[in-house]
Amino acid sequence: MESDIQVVRATPEHEKYSQDISDLIYEASQDKGAGLAQRSPNYILNKIREGKSVIALVENELAGFCYIETWQHNKFVANSGLIVSSKFRGMGIAKKIKEEAFKLSRDLYPDAKLFGLTTSEAVMKINSDLGYRPVSYLKLTEDDAFWKGCETCVNYDILQRMNRKICLCTGMVYNPSEKNNE
Repeated sequence: MESDIQVVRATPEHEKYSQDISDLIYEASQDKGAGLAQRSPNYILNKIREGKSVIALVENELAGFCYIETWQHNKFVANSGLIVSSKFRGMGIAKKIKEEAFKLSRDLYPDAKLFGLTTSEAVMKINSDLGYRPVSYLKLTEDDAFWKGCETCVNYDILQRMNRKICLCTGMVYNPSEKNNE
């Protein structure tokens, strides 16, 4: 089945998966430890149409997804919404998606700092392998719109109580200007 895994930059032919992607994200967001914000099918559809997403398919069945967002006039790029269907977990799909999202981010925004928030140890490992480093929330974007996106996360109350300085997620940054990323 490994050879049947396709991880590609999403194109208009993948728009038909937007509801399924939204549903996967919603299901995962219900886990108090997941730290995943919900996203509507229209939001997912826009990410696909903008050329800012990566999709994984196994025999034309949705296996996973990730999208990118830019903040502070393209100074920061977040790889967000990484999700893998429970049916396809343990196959290395998350790593393949993250690697392709990383390439997409670097291709579109080569000078931007890439960042993410995660509670997943597996994602932290993948990020570390890509050259991300854990940082305090003070090193992340200050863009209010980014933090507004956390409102649908089950842990949002923690983020608010801590004045956006700490939450259950770990903040990680890849800074292209630092030589020791790789």
